[in-house]
Amino acid sequence: MSFPQDYPTYPTKQQFIQYLEAYAKRFEIRPVFNQRVASAEFDRKLGLWRVKTAAVAEGTVEEQAEYVSRWLIVATGENAEAVVPTMEGAEEFGGDVVHTSMYKNGGVYKGQKVLVVGCGNSGMEVCLDLCNQNASPSLVVRDTVHILPQEMLGRSTFGLCMWLLKWLPIQLVDRFLLIVSWLVLGDTSRLGLDRPQLGPLELKNLSGKTPVLDVGTLDKIKSGDIKVFPSIRRLGHRSVEFVDGRRESFDAIILATGYKSNVPSWLKENEMFSDKDGLPKRPFPNGWKGECGLYAVGFTKRGLLGASMDAKNIADDIRSCWKEESKHLSAISWSYLMHKSNFGC
Repeated sequence: MSFPQDYPTYPTKQQFIQYLEAYAKRFEIRPVFNQRVASAEFDRKLGLWRVKTAAVAEGTVEEQAEYVSRWLIVATGENAEAVVPTMEGAEEFGGDVVHTSMYKNGGVYKGQKVLVVGCGNSGMEVCLDLCNQNASPSLVVRDTVHILPQEMLGRSTFGLCMWLLKWLPIQLVDRFLLIVSWLVLGDTSRLGLDRPQLGPLELKNLSGKTPVLDVGTLDKIKSGDIKVFPSIRRLGHRSVEFVDGRRESFDAIILATGYKSNVPSWLKENEMFSDKDGLPKRPFPNGWKGECGLYAVGFTKRGLLGASMDAKNIADDIRSCWKEESKHLSAISWSYLMHKSNFGC
């Protein structure tokens, strides 16, 4: 189901929500909200999956429910749970320390000095929003990062990449992206934003690390409205000491430190998913299918393209299983009817 024709290349949050609601209505999907999965386990006696959920209503105890199904698709993805790093001296800081998953807008930080930890897409966009809300943000850059323009040659950067990859090898497309980025954005290393050795697409394929699409943050860094700092050594009272010896005062810290899979906390199965990182043990493109009707979608580290590949494979496999089982049941039913007929029943 395509986006409506009048949607922009990068839809707003509200437009995306409207799209999801229209999608659910068209395909008669009935989501159950405000519940978490407590456990999912395969019942070998029944040959079915048992999924127990818990719903928390304000001022009441947890309400529990159980679902029983022939197939179970784990679609919680790579970004199910916030990653909150341990920082020395955190108990001394005294100001707000929140993860971007809890961030709404920068209005509450007006006039404050805010340190944003992490220079991915979330960290960059939060910094820009803080600037627009008259806060004074700084950015911790702990690693190398590829920053690309949102658009190239009048097209969305990722859309252009997908088109080029149909005709050119990934290394050549990466070289093209870096040349255009240098012409449009300049040398980002002069701003404390060093690029990785591997190109943006090759790095994405190998590690799952997504390039940053600049939405205007880079101009704020160039103008000095956003300061760039290296990794944190330790926190003090309303202050942060960095690994290069600098110490600065801050009123709040926002952690743009990413997310992780939470599958091991609820799925009672240890064959398909790793306990270490919550990802399928089998590498792409073979990590979508497990045993006993268990599937996984959205764990490929290849964004929507990888999720789409998984979804198609799963749909085809379940359809094939359904047809085979329907034939088997039909054969049993026909045999039963013939047996009853022979005995005059």
